[in-house]
Amino acid sequence: MFFYHDQLRLYYQRRGSGPVIVLLHGNGEDHTIFANLIEQLAPLYTVIAVDSRDHGQSSRTNRLSYDAMTADLAALITGLELEQPILLGFSDGAIVALQLAIRQPQLAGALILAGANLTPQGLRWYSRVAFRVAAGYHPSPKMAMMLHEPQITPAMLHRVAIPTLVLAGSRDLIARKETLTIATNIQNAELHILPGENHNSYIKDNAKLWQLIRPFLAGLNRTD
Repeated sequence: MFFYHDQLRLYYQRRGSGPVIVLLHGNGEDHTIFANLIEQLAPLYTVIAVDSRDHGQSSRTNRLSYDAMTADLAALITGLELEQPILLGFSDGAIVALQLAIRQPQLAGALILAGANLTPQGLRWYSRVAFRVAAGYHPSPKMAMMLHEPQITPAMLHRVAIPTLVLAGSRDLIARKETLTIATNIQNAELHILPGENHNSYIKDNAKLWQLIRPFLAGLNRTD
C-alpha cells in the first residue's frame, strides 16, 4: 500500500487487527527488517510497517532530514486516521518517533525507542569517525543526515508524557550516556541496556526483540 506526502509516494504494509503499532526502520533499511516481528504482532495488533522516504519501495529523493521524515509519519497517522498508535522505532526510526511525540504529542499513544540518539555527538566517537570517513569516500544524503542531525535537547524530552520503553545494546554505537539522558528525561520511561548486544543485533533477531517488548505491550493493555 502507498500514501502520498510532500510529492512522494511512501510505502507501508498493513497486517493484523487490534490496537495499532507502527514500525519504523533504521538508516539504509526497509520494513522487512521487522518481517518476523510482524508475524508475532499481527494476531494481536494492527501492524503498519513503513518504508521511509528514499528507502525500500518508497520514492527516491535527496530531500532527507529527520524533520521531513517526522512530517511523513504525521501524515501517515492522520491520513490513515490511526488513533494514537504505538510507535516502535529503531535508530533513525526511533529518532523520528521521538520527534513526533515531542512536536505532536496528541498523535502517539506510546513509544518503543531502540538505539536512539539526540544529537550526532551522542554516537560513540569512533562511530562518528567511521561515518565521516565513509561519507568522504561515498557522499550520500543518508550519511549527511546522520552526521548533522538530529538536535534534540533534554528540555524537549520533558514534553513526552506517554509510556516509553528505551532500548540499547551494551555494545551499541550510541553512547550509554546518551541513552541514559533519553530515559531519565522522559517521564516514567522504562530503560533496558541489553548485555552483549550491539546497535542492531537484537533488532535483526526479531524473536529476541519480541520477547523484549512483550511485557511493555502487555502493560499498556492492562492500563487500557
